[in-house]
Amino acid sequence: MDSLTQTILLGIIQGITEWLPISSTGHLRLTEYFLSLDIPIFFDVILHIGTLAVIFIYFRKDIKNIASALVRLDFRTEEGRLVPLIAVGTVPTAAIGVAFGDQIESAFKTPITIAAMLTITGTLLYCSGKTHEKTETITPFAALLFGAAQGIAIIPGISRSGATIAVALLLGLKREKAFKFSFLLSIPAIIGALGLTIYTQHAELAASGLDWIEIAVGAAVAMAVGYLTLKLLWKTLQRGKFHLFAFYCWTLAILLAVLSFSGF
Repeated sequence: MDSLTQTILLGIIQGITEWLPISSTGHLRLTEYFLSLDIPIFFDVILHIGTLAVIFIYFRKDIKNIASALVRLDFRTEEGRLVPLIAVGTVPTAAIGVAFGDQIESAFKTPITIAAMLTITGTLLYCSGKTHEKTETITPFAALLFGAAQGIAIIPGISRSGATIAVALLLGLKREKAFKFSFLLSIPAIIGALGLTIYTQHAELAASGLDWIEIAVGAAVAMAVGYLTLKLLWKTLQRGKFHLFAFYCWTLAILLAVLSFSGF
């Protein structure tokens, strides 16, 4: 498989799995494993540029209002109140990533470990379907929990969107609020991961043979596909079907377990 085909394939996978609660990192690791690809982690983050662009497009009004509130230091409006909550939620995400990122990357990359984490993701998603919406208020403690869930999702097989939205639903947060805050919270995490990886692994990217055209193609594909899947996720959440993604996670986990024990 030539490198351009690889970037397109990984861009499609990233675009589909980044928003749906089925773990984009887990699917990228599985694709690399079964196709014997050797893609640097930096390339995974580059794909996030495409999906990050989707957030800025999809939530452009919210982001504009939040930025305006931040500039004015006005934290009394609805968007302004999100600023300190996003800051609070970013703290555990950053702490987990900095403290355990390297260890997690080396420990959770085999199909059987990803299968175990998908099982956990599926269970969390299923449990979120048993809850009732009762509040639109995000407390600082809830923001910390969302940030911790997002941080734990650096483990391949744990879905970022699945973990944060499921935790929000389990706390009784209304679906629209859970959906919006989950993705707004991801912005500083993705930007931080991108900046850190560019700083630490630019040499690895250069050695991989990938050029900027291929990277741009991968990011563009991830962006186009990601926009469609983000809309699909919201429709699924609106209809109260979010928890049904659990069955996909469990089915894939069982398949991976069978393949692993069969010697693949």
